[in-house]
Amino acid sequence: MPPVISIASLEKTYQSGIIRPKRVRALDGVSMDVPSGSVFGLLGPNGAGKTTMVKILLGVARATGGEARLFGHAPGDPDARKRVGYLPEKHEFPDFLTAPQMLEIYGQMAGVSDTDRSRRIPQLLDRVGLSHATDQKLSGFSKGMLQRAGLAQALLNEPDLLILDEPTDGVDPVGRREIRDILVELKEEGKTVLINSHLLSEVEKVCTEIAILNDGTLVRTGSIESLTAADQTYTLSCTPIPDDTLAALKDILEPVDASTTQDGKRTTESASAPGLRRYRVRPDDRAGLNAVIDRLRRDGVEIDEITPVRQTLEDYFIDVVNPRDTVPA
Repeated sequence: MPPVISIASLEKTYQSGIIRPKRVRALDGVSMDVPSGSVFGLLGPNGAGKTTMVKILLGVARATGGEARLFGHAPGDPDARKRVGYLPEKHEFPDFLTAPQMLEIYGQMAGVSDTDRSRRIPQLLDRVGLSHATDQKLSGFSKGMLQRAGLAQALLNEPDLLILDEPTDGVDPVGRREIRDILVELKEEGKTVLINSHLLSEVEKVCTEIAILNDGTLVRTGSIESLTAADQTYTLSCTPIPDDTLAALKDILEPVDASTTQDGKRTTESASAPGLRRYRVRPDDRAGLNAVIDRLRRDGVEIDEITPVRQTLEDYFIDVVNPRDTVPA
């Protein structure tokens, strides 16, 4: 299936200033695809080019070079735009309206038929948890409630692609969970979701793939699982390993010594089940990992679990955009 979003060598240069104008390169040859049916996270620090990319995808800004395609069409093509729902970060709805009134107006502007509006608006308000506030004006909504109303607006035209800018900003933990559940449901329905967000913990919970922009360039793209996996490092949970076996495998296997008692003494961290211990394994390759497992079994060690070590998305993101080995000037 072709990608919903296809970006090739995308460039965008702005001119800043009047007296001494400078050229600012917001996007510098970015190429990436957003697969159909994915929940895709667009990440990067402020000024990385994320908003510029979204504007180009929505047809609000024009690229200086390269191209972007939505469903195989140019972003400004009506055949592409009618299949897109959008929730901006700083949306401002007329606050003298109720949520149903706002959705009625936005539905008319989006070309949603009378029949579909009457059916969809109550369903969406229930889906985003606002069915109790249908008579309340938007001026009395909290920020979290406004985000929910915005999400309902973005879903009103039953889009195939949903572009969300900070969708859980200002939403309480229960509301964030409910919005995540909606995004998962949309994925299961075959929809594609592009999320632009700074809340990396939320992205990690819901996104299948991510792209990281920094200074207008694409620095990483791929699944969260593959990007955050530590290189050939595993945590092993098993019965205690004999000292002579530990000595023989000392170059690639070591106890996880991660807990400290109140008197300052270090103790080996125990696994959750009684009688088990945790170890860190760093083989050179898969064959090396299997050799360790074979040796442990031969020496009578019972293995409960072995899992790859992963970074959090936040740690990985910081390492990518601000490498620790960079020496400040």
